[in-house]
Amino acid sequence: MVTAKKATKKKAIAKKAKKSTTKKAATKKSTSNKATPKKATDKQAPTSTRPLHTSATKDGLTVKIYRGDGSAMLAFNVDKGKTNNLAGFAVKRTAPDGKSIYLPNRLGFTSCVTSETKTEEMEGHPSNEAPFQKFRWLDVPEEMQPGDFSYEVTAMYFDKGDKLTPGPTVQLSLEIEPKKLGAMEYGYTRAYLSSQDYTDLFNNKPIRPTPNKLDYDTSSYSKQYEWLGAHARKMVFDFMSECLTDKTLSLDLFAFDLDEPDFVRDLQKLGIRLRAYLDNAPLHKKKGSLEIDAHNLLVKSAGAANVKQGHFQRFSHSKVMIQTRNGKAVKVLTGSANFSVRGLYVQANNILVFDDPTIAGLYETAFNEAFTNAPKFSSSDIAKDWNDVNVAGLPKLSFCFSPHKSADVSLDKVADAIQKAKSSVLFAVMQLGGGGGVMDDLKTLPKKKIFSYGMTQSSGGVTVYKPGQSDGIIVSFSYLKGKVPPPFQDEYSGGAGIVIHDKFVVVDFNGDAPVVFTGSSNLSAGGEKQNGDNLIAIYDPEVATAYGIEAIRLVDHYHFRATMKAATASAPLCLQGSDAKVKWWQPAYDPKNIISTERVLFSS
Repeated sequence: MVTAKKATKKKAIAKKAKKSTTKKAATKKSTSNKATPKKATDKQAPTSTRPLHTSATKDGLTVKIYRGDGSAMLAFNVDKGKTNNLAGFAVKRTAPDGKSIYLPNRLGFTSCVTSETKTEEMEGHPSNEAPFQKFRWLDVPEEMQPGDFSYEVTAMYFDKGDKLTPGPTVQLSLEIEPKKLGAMEYGYTRAYLSSQDYTDLFNNKPIRPTPNKLDYDTSSYSKQYEWLGAHARKMVFDFMSECLTDKTLSLDLFAFDLDEPDFVRDLQKLGIRLRAYLDNAPLHKKKGSLEIDAHNLLVKSAGAANVKQGHFQRFSHSKVMIQTRNGKAVKVLTGSANFSVRGLYVQANNILVFDDPTIAGLYETAFNEAFTNAPKFSSSDIAKDWNDVNVAGLPKLSFCFSPHKSADVSLDKVADAIQKAKSSVLFAVMQLGGGGGVMDDLKTLPKKKIFSYGMTQSSGGVTVYKPGQSDGIIVSFSYLKGKVPPPFQDEYSGGAGIVIHDKFVVVDFNGDAPVVFTGSSNLSAGGEKQNGDNLIAIYDPEVATAYGIEAIRLVDHYHFRATMKAATASAPLCLQGSDAKVKWWQPAYDPKNIISTERVLFSS
């Protein structure tokens, strides 16, 4: 594993954010340019006053609910003395409007699943009849509502003849509606195009016309786009709407993939209030590339002087919008999601918005450096080190902009945090190569005595890393193709078919000093030296909890697909009956098994 450098680096950056050859950026200098995480003994208070989680215990059953971004993760635990004949857990959810349902289970005791089972053939069994045989479950309500969602969790037991009988029940509630965290907002795409949910709701309806084009009427796709893009899409278009409504605002844009029709149309409406730096790497210069069409349209609406192209040594990879007023940056949107149909409606991605001139000023400085002199970006002050931001209404934050002369500038901080993790590391990272200490550390996590859970993706498929595994389970794209009818086959091919596009790592998500690393960076050494990217460190319990739950959501979704692929007629996926020789719950009470670590970590 790579250890973090101890050599003192030159102080950089925020000092020069106040000047630029083309625009002035408003930024306040932070007290330190070195982002030093708080000691593990110093508890980090949430920035918001909403509870991050709630828990209750009754008659040996403990339930804990964590709040995600419009989701809830429920963790279950029962005293070991009450595990005899344990059949699983039933969960009844009551929405704020009073509607109640038992959460469904795709598996049943008699209706089994194999690699030949199509998604539309899977039944949903109410969990009081088919209890969850896991010690946690993630719930994403179909409709988000303000107010508390209530959950009634019952430990179910086998009675004579394998009949189910209820045991202890715990009731608790939590508000899970997405809300801003002070001057910061974060959100995720749904990434469920290949899922039973999409089949049920939209009958695998295409997400764009064939042949593909940039300018088409999106009205017939709007419901799909809202569902697939979820909170992340709303954030993107809300940000853009502010620019269109307030004529005093201008917009500076970094874009990599750029083909979302409504987004491009909104950019055109800005006219000369737009400056754009677009990627022109070879993949975006191919004949038929929609990025060529988008570039030509924006040159026509904003003027050639306001629309430039470049790719640093490899890619101009950031996905960033910066609002400016009178030449001063006031607000910024960033994250992993490209402003494209795939980026918002197919891939797993995250978006962040910072309504703060200090942070916006840092991004404006990076934009101006790229817009005026991209070839020398790695020598600029903005690329030399991390930039700390400590302002009221925001968590402790730090930002890093690439390319750098050395990948250690950005990656050492991430690698160091992973190596020093005390309880858990959760992650979802698109891996295209480039190597480096972070990737090495993620792959060797199963050898450490902490809970690790995550996934990476390359052109070969999605690799799911489950607890205790030294090698990941690869879910191939051919499998994903085989589970949805045309025209989705091309959507899940290699190369352009990346589905896990996120780039985030969560360290000690429910510990005293959690940290999230995210942004547009692929967290690889090659990318940090060759790509225009940004990487963010967020030291906040609420953000860490939400990103941790998002990692679990993605891993569970794709791990189920991998498990289902391996199931056969002779060894199908079913719920376990009372006659099983090795009970489903036994590994969770073996102190040498990482599953036991998981049970204790989430429920304690």
